[in-house]
Amino acid sequence: MARSRFSADFIRLPAAAIMALMIGAGSAGAGDAADEQANTQPSGLKMQFPAPQAEAKDDDPLEPINRVTSEFNALFRGMILDPLISGYKAITPDGMQEAIANAASNLAEPVTAVSSLLQGDTDNAGNATKRFLVNSTVGVGGLSDPATDMGIQSRQEDLGQAFGAGGMAPGPHIVLPILGPSNLRDATGDILTSIANPLPLAGKAAQGTVNYSENQDAIKAATAGSLDPYTTEKALYEQHRQWEVSNGAVNAPADGPTLADESPSLATKPTQ
Repeated sequence: MARSRFSADFIRLPAAAIMALMIGAGSAGAGDAADEQANTQPSGLKMQFPAPQAEAKDDDPLEPINRVTSEFNALFRGMILDPLISGYKAITPDGMQEAIANAASNLAEPVTAVSSLLQGDTDNAGNATKRFLVNSTVGVGGLSDPATDMGIQSRQEDLGQAFGAGGMAPGPHIVLPILGPSNLRDATGDILTSIANPLPLAGKAAQGTVNYSENQDAIKAATAGSLDPYTTEKALYEQHRQWEVSNGAVNAPADGPTLADESPSLATKPTQ
């Protein structure tokens, strides 16, 4: 079964990656094994940032610009993303969709390994490395997922999560064109990742496309019922990232599809 994971990126990507990012969205799903690992405290050394100062009451100084961008993104989803996804689902066999999701997930494992090491979580870093090696070889470039069958599981991590775990404040909320909600900390982490190696982010984009197709109807229903989609999207994003940074210990999101399925910048950390 394919697992989906995604993160935002907006610089230094090849053309193919940019196209993938334009139709990407991440998954917020996690299995029981993920919950078990999420509550495990990492051991070892980890980077630390100075304790952040209390943030000002106005934590959304870019709100006017963010709202305009959010409205644009909603139009983009309705006019371009949804038709593309519908066509993708219609012409792509289920087995091929799963293979694409597996390969995309595999490309994200190196980022998980590095980010886990920065947090002192050597166990998760080791598992991510093992998964990448096994699935890249035995799994034929990650098209299949023999690592899961072998009991090798990892919890997705990214640099934004590593920075947050080290004490860095999220900073101002940002809505990126096409990519959706983010914040200064997470966007910085994605930029640094793309500079080092854009391939994992391109993989997450392709992976998110598959996941969005699986949750398309539920996402439409959730967003259609919101009186203020921008405020809802912002709150869910920040809550979701707080949950990820804390490894599931704080403000766990409710079950079912969330805005993590709607926006490329909503990175998740399911068990693989």
